[in-house]
Amino acid sequence: MTDSANVSAFLRPIDAGGSGEWGGKFPYNDIISLLDVNRPFNLAESTSQDLTFGELLDLPGLENIRNLKLGYGKSAGSAELREEVGAANGISPDWVLTTQGTALGLFLLAIEVCRPGDETVLATPCFPPSRDCLLGAGVTVHEAKLSFESGYRVDLDAIGALLTPKTKLVSIASPQNPSGVQMSRGEAKELLALLDEQAPNAYLFIDETYREATYGDAAPLESFAGLDPRIVTGASVSKALGAPGLRTGWLTVADRDLRDRLTVAKMNIVISGSVLDETLAAALLRNREGVLAARRSLLADGLEELAAWCSSEKDRIEWVEPDAGALCCLRLRATSFDDAAVARFWNSLPQHDLQLAPGSWFGESDHAFRLGFGYLPPARLGPALKALSSAMDTASK
Repeated sequence: MTDSANVSAFLRPIDAGGSGEWGGKFPYNDIISLLDVNRPFNLAESTSQDLTFGELLDLPGLENIRNLKLGYGKSAGSAELREEVGAANGISPDWVLTTQGTALGLFLLAIEVCRPGDETVLATPCFPPSRDCLLGAGVTVHEAKLSFESGYRVDLDAIGALLTPKTKLVSIASPQNPSGVQMSRGEAKELLALLDEQAPNAYLFIDETYREATYGDAAPLESFAGLDPRIVTGASVSKALGAPGLRTGWLTVADRDLRDRLTVAKMNIVISGSVLDETLAAALLRNREGVLAARRSLLADGLEELAAWCSSEKDRIEWVEPDAGALCCLRLRATSFDDAAVARFWNSLPQHDLQLAPGSWFGESDHAFRLGFGYLPPARLGPALKALSSAMDTASK
């Protein structure tokens, strides 16, 4: 988001020709600004702190990486990485297809399982590419809107109301982005039962990117990968493990026919993954417990500090406490902030060196925003939250 941007618009109507209309096949979303803007108090990012290349090279198993030949990779992904993904998810490595991030995996799934006239159901609010890659694939998308008031818990009635025999794909994240709220195994089974009744030819995609980003000693929920053959899961090394720059993710696909079709689709779009990135990602997964332990400790401390701040600001702020992930949803209370005050709040962020992810990016209102509490070094989280209080002071004047 540029400092002068008006965050109230979900789609920014611009194009190179200056006609005032966005002409791209993929909808424009200002979340793309996170790749270009990084203010000192960046509470917009949803990742843990970034690993360095040196930290990766220090992991066991990479001593001979200088001898790695930089040829084409395997179409399904490196055997080493698929072994590690399989072990991490309790499934056969044969089920694993590597992708350049989870979003590409969902795009491949959409263009392969959906044909003209088919439909998808998407639980929102969501990470914008999770919606926009479906639209870019030419798929009809029906949104099952989850609410702040219900803590963003899965609304099976809302999803069920949108299912039809034309539904070929249902997409949900667990933990969700932007809220960090998880779906239970029981809810997933109920959702599969709805598919049996109303959309028997549909697959259920579950984005598990944040699954292992738990707090302190809390164990992550078991992956949904082995629960049912209709479930396709996606994840990556980007969030919990702090290596988004590797651009390495994967799908787990039990259905062999679908897996073969997705592999051909991947080959036609990107040919293969980077052998260097996949080698580094495999080493990261092989050593993930040590990497995750340190990060989980930092996330637990960050969440505790955030919870204390939310309590101190309870007259102006409400929040949904996350189940996992380095992120959560907060909302400016309507009793303290009218629409004009909300606009002043967003316009004041640059002067406080502050960066937040507005709810409008994800399909929420401008009163809401995603806050990341794992990206900043611990010593800067407190000052960033203090700056957030100051921004609310400015908006209230």
